Amino acid sequence: MFANLSIPMNATAQGVDQFVSKVMTGAIAALLKRTEKLDVRVRAEPVAKLFHGSIDGFDFIGQGLLMHSGLQVDRMEFYLQALSIDFGALLRGQVQLRQSTQSSMRVVLTEEDLTAAFNASFLTEKLQQLSYGGQPLLFEKTRISINEDQFLRMQSWVYFGQVEQMLEIDITARLDFKGRRKLQFVEVTYGGDQRAIELGQMLTRHVNNLMDLDQFSFDGMKRRVDLLRLKDQQLTPYGVAYMEKFPQQHG
Repeated sequence: MFANLSIPMNATAQGVDQFVSKVMTGAIAALLKRTEKLDVRVRAEPVAKLFHGSIDGFDFIGQGLLMHSGLQVDRMEFYLQALSIDFGALLRGQVQLRQSTQSSMRVVLTEEDLTAAFNASFLTEKLQQLSYGGQPLLFEKTRISINEDQFLRMQSWVYFGQVEQMLEIDITARLDFKGRRKLQFVEVTYGGDQRAIELGQMLTRHVNNLMDLDQFSFDGMKRRVDLLRLKDQQLTPYGVAYMEKFPQQHG
């Protein structure tokens, strides 16, 4: 993943935490296409226990993140209370877990982030699996907004059949998580004429089957949501991340 790293044989224990933080920051940055800020903090007492791969706490705070899938995130936080890693792998610039672990999680998505997600290819390609009257559908210019009553509104232009045939759908819904991992549109209302309503209902069913967090997590990681807040034009899920192995860069 990275060039081999080394620490001087006479390095003090106090310098080891900086070395570990540096390697873990690089490993996380490699998973992302772009970052505005990454803050990784490793805690161990005494610090010398890091030589054995034992970490008391690990905090990760990222801002302005862009995934390789095209998903952008305003803020992502993970807080681990204990972690066991292979120190020898760190010297090779790699992070390898000795055992599975879990962390508390907080993610902040703005209206801009959500709008970008529904216009990114990894989602639009899945939405194109829908058809209406035997004709394939093309969703474009999707806009996501969060109302003051904590409902989410989704507006999108839908093209079908000949390109000149298009219709705007307008969906307002409360968000929920089924089984702590599947994002659901519930208490849904639709705008427009009967055809727009039918397309909106079809899109709602498809999105409810599509938005599984496990499909959008890093390899080796599963996320579960315990609380979901919509406030100040932001969607903020709180929950737990289960990590069986440290994610690796692909491609």
